Parts: sequence; C-alpha cells; structure tokens
Amino acid sequence: MSDFRQDFLHFALQQNVLKFGEFTTKAGRQSPYFFNAGLFNDGASTLQLARFYAKAILASGVQFDMLFGPAYKGIILASATAMMLAEQGHNVPFAYNRKEAKDHGEGGVLVGAPLQGRVLIIDDVISAGTSVRESVSLIQAAGATPAGVAIALDRMEKGQTEQSAVQEVEQQHQLPVISIATLQDLLTLLDNQAEFAIYREPVIAYRQRYGI
Repeated sequence: MSDFRQDFLHFALQQNVLKFGEFTTKAGRQSPYFFNAGLFNDGASTLQLARFYAKAILASGVQFDMLFGPAYKGIILASATAMMLAEQGHNVPFAYNRKEAKDHGEGGVLVGAPLQGRVLIIDDVISAGTSVRESVSLIQAAGATPAGVAIALDRMEKGQTEQSAVQEVEQQHQLPVISIATLQDLLTLLDNQAEFAIYREPVIAYRQRYGI
C-alpha cells in the first residue's frame, strides 16, 4: 500500500502548494520550504485534498460525530471532507461559522447542522492557534464537545515558546491534532527523492534551529 502522507506531499509539489527555495515566514524566519494550502483552489485539487483529509482522519482513530470548519478557509475544507467521508461510508453532518453575525433569516454566526456531540475542527494549518480557540468556544457554547483538530501540514516548529503551535493547542485544549503530513514526512521525502536532495541539508538545519 502507498503511504498517503508521501502521496500528499507529492501532490502538494505538483500543485505548487509546496515549494523549496528561500522564503520568509510570517515570523520573519528564513525557511527553505513554503507551504500555501490556499493554492488548492480548483475543483480537482480541492477534491483530492479532501480525500487526503478523510484518509488522515480515519487513520487517526479519533472518534467524532460531525465536522466544523472555521471561516473562511475551513468552510470549504469541512464541506469537501464531509463529502469524501460519505463516499467512504462515513456520512457525518458539518457546520461552519460566519465572521459576522447575521441579523435576519436564521440569524447568528453558525451555518449548517446544529453543533452537537463530538465535533472535529478542520483547518489548513495551525499558526497562532487563534482559529482553534474561537472554534472551541463556539462548540462549547453550543453544548457540544470538541473532539480534535485536523490540519494539512504540521511544520513542527517553535512558536512563541519552546513548544509548537500544534503542541500548545494539544496542551491548552486537551485535543488531538491530526495532520495529513508533518515536517518529518517532508524529510522522508527528501531522503527518498534524489531530485530534491539539495534541499535536505537546509531543511535539516532549519529544523535544528527552529524545530521541536
């Protein structure tokens, strides 16, 4: 069987979502790679991305009753992943939030199925953890239980502390974080693909400096 994590990274390279070179991150760090999930921006790539989310979620064994996508990126991720889970025999409801409350029609900030049971949050990455905190508050306010967070890539690097943003979320909210792939998976790809061998040492050096 193929490793879906490696398949995902190859797919991200094909879509130019994952690039190697010299990049400046939001934190001002010089990174030898860049990952921009916003470039999964057409029907075919979003469909395939959702398949990878579904595989990672099912492989994790995390128990959940529905999906929640924080606005804005999480909206399409939650809806598309729900479709792919249904295709594999796991039909679950999904919901998402608006950035601004609606004062007419059904009103409120939540759209979709009622938040209830164990709710799995789906987003692209975890940077400062703000989106997760807001999602957890919304879920708990509705009387439901956060079940975990699913993201595309865990960069496995320090945030403002010696922990990564993912570790901080896991510790602060006592939630498992499911990632389709991690920096360790990226290093495995560099070990096995001769065409990318020149980037291996820069990525290792970056991990040694900023990694967890």
